[in-house]
Amino acid sequence: MLRRTFLHSAAGLTGLAATVSPAMALVEININKGNVEPLPIAVTDFVAGGDLGQRITDVIAADLKRSGLFAPVNKQAFIEKISNPDQPPRFEDWKVINAQALVTGRVSQEGDGRLRAEFRLWDTFAGQQMTGQQFYTQPENWRRVAHIIADAIYERITGEKGYFDTRVVYVAESGPKNARKRQLAIMDQDGANARALTNSNEIVLTPRFSPSRQEITYMSFEGQQPRVYLLQLETGQREVVGNFPGMTFAPRFSPDGQRVIMSLQQDGNANIYTMDLRSRTTTRLTSTAAIDTGPSYSPDGARIVFESDRGGRQQLYVMGADGSGQNRISFGDGSYSTPVWSPRGDLIAFTKQSGGKFSIGVMKPDGSGERILTTGFHNEGPTWAPNGRVLMFFRQPAGAGGPQLFSIDLTGYNEQQIPTAGYASDPAWSPLLE
Repeated sequence: MLRRTFLHSAAGLTGLAATVSPAMALVEININKGNVEPLPIAVTDFVAGGDLGQRITDVIAADLKRSGLFAPVNKQAFIEKISNPDQPPRFEDWKVINAQALVTGRVSQEGDGRLRAEFRLWDTFAGQQMTGQQFYTQPENWRRVAHIIADAIYERITGEKGYFDTRVVYVAESGPKNARKRQLAIMDQDGANARALTNSNEIVLTPRFSPSRQEITYMSFEGQQPRVYLLQLETGQREVVGNFPGMTFAPRFSPDGQRVIMSLQQDGNANIYTMDLRSRTTTRLTSTAAIDTGPSYSPDGARIVFESDRGGRQQLYVMGADGSGQNRISFGDGSYSTPVWSPRGDLIAFTKQSGGKFSIGVMKPDGSGERILTTGFHNEGPTWAPNGRVLMFFRQPAGAGGPQLFSIDLTGYNEQQIPTAGYASDPAWSPLLE
C-alpha cells in the first residue's frame, strides 16, 4: 500500500509570497503549442536520504527529461545546498542558473520500517511553492514513489496527467531469427524492474492491457493451438478466453474492461467480433469478403477503428460500436495497419507502409491531419501512454539483430530507445497504477 498526503506552503513563505507581483504567473508549459522548448528544472538530492535520496531524485530527473518537456539542470551548477526542505529556498541562487522550477525533498524511515518521502515544487521566479506531497510506503517501493513524484510535477506544470507511474508488457525475444524464442515480460515504463510473465517454451504474441484493471490478454501457441489468455498481473491467475484458429492478433479490451474485440478468420476472410468476458457470448460486427482486422475502441466506447483490405489494400475504417456506419478514413499513399485510438479520443495512431519503409503516424478520427512521427526500415505496433501524449512502438533493423522498443512524443522530435535486456516487440502500455 502507498499512502500520500499534501504538504502546504512552507513556514515563512506567506510573507515572501506577498511581495510577488500578481502579474507574475506561476511557471507552466503549454503542451498544445507543438514543439515545446524544454523547461529548465533543478531536482536536488533529497535530504537525509543518503544514496536512496540520490537514486530517487535521479529517477525523477530522468522521467522529466525523457518526456522532452523538461531540461534538468546539472547538479554541479547548483549554488545553494538544500539542508531543510521545509524552508523556502534562496530563490536568487536558482534564478541565476536559470532554474525556472525547483524540486526539494526529504527521505526518512518511520519507526515501523516504512519509507517516508516528501517533496516540494517551487517556482523560482515567482518565489512560490507550487505543490507539495508526502508518501508512506514500503522501502522496496522507492522507485515507484519517484515515478509518482515525477507525475505530480508533470501535472502541476503542464496541467495534464503524467504517465511515469505505469508499466509496459511486451514480448521479450531471444535467439537467432530463424529460431526466435518469445516470452511475455513486464517492466516499468523506463525499462526498469523487468521480469518474465511466461516461460520460454511458449510462443506468445500481441499482449493487450485492460484500460480499467491490471490485466492483459495475449495470444499463445501453447500446445501448437492458438489460444487467447486473460492474465491477472497482480495474482498471476490465468484463464483461457477461447481457442481461435486463424487469429493473428490478440483481442483488445473495451474501455470498461467488460468486453474484448477481435478479428476471426473463416473461409479465407476475416471479420470483427466482440465477446462479453462474463458470458463468453460473441457478436459479429462486420460481414465482408475482405480481411477486417486490428480493431480498437474509442475511449468512450462509442466507435471502433479497424483496418480492412476491402478497397484493394489495407486502409483504416471507423464504425459505430454496433458495426453501423463503416467509413474509410485513410487516403494517403501506401497501406495502413495496427490502428490504436488515443486515450484522449483526439487521435488514432497507426503503422503506414509506403516506399519500402514503415512509419508510425497519427491522424484525427475523421482522417484529417495525418502526421508521420518517425520512419524506418520496419516500425510497427504503436501503443499509447495513458495521457495520450507519447507512443511506444518496436523497430526491427535491417539485416542482423532483432527488434527494440522506442518511444516518441506527438511532436515527432523526442524519440527515445527503451532499454531492454534483449530483443523486444509488441509493447502494450498500462493505465496509471493505483
